[in-house]
Amino acid sequence: MPMISLTAADGHRLTAYRAGPQNAPRALVVAQEIFGVNRHIRSVCDRFAAEGYAVIAPALFDRVGAGIELGYEAADVALGRELRGRIDPGLTVLDILAAAAALPRGAKRGIVGYCWGGTVAWHGATQTSAFAASCGWYGGGIAAAKEEQARCPVQLHFGETDASIPMADVEEIRAAQPGVAVHVYGGGHGFGCDERGSYVEADYRLAQRRTLDFFAGHL
Repeated sequence: MPMISLTAADGHRLTAYRAGPQNAPRALVVAQEIFGVNRHIRSVCDRFAAEGYAVIAPALFDRVGAGIELGYEAADVALGRELRGRIDPGLTVLDILAAAAALPRGAKRGIVGYCWGGTVAWHGATQTSAFAASCGWYGGGIAAAKEEQARCPVQLHFGETDASIPMADVEEIRAAQPGVAVHVYGGGHGFGCDERGSYVEADYRLAQRRTLDFFAGHL
């Protein structure tokens, strides 16, 4: 497994999954779900790498424990939420900045995130200047941070039947961020994860195509 070590600005050392050509002109930080840099997130990285991107997925859970990879059962969801709750969001921003710094020198950098990582990607756009584009899939914390101003183009994806992100939240994000491209699909939370029961292939394919087109236009 192509794991590397990163050091954040506060001295914290964390691992990360790296994929793709290391001389690529375009590069992505992939921000994990609440299940760690598990098999699915590594697969996500590999798919972007196959499109020509240099990719790094930092292990955000390393703040509370090394090597944490979870599945998608109810107990995994509960543990993932508990672990996420123990991590200061500001420290997570330091971790994605460390990942961005490890991407190929000179590459245009974007960030894409899923679930928890969707919110992390939003913070990457609003709280840093490290990225030329940001894309978030079903980020549950974005509504609470909807007044933050992005420093780069942003694209967001939500599921209409997501029990954890009501459509009222999505409409509030749209109202607060008229310059952000917000797409809604028929599925629920995690519709883009092919290891979850909530996976909807048609929604995933459309969202992935929009994501790739978005990054192609800005990176």
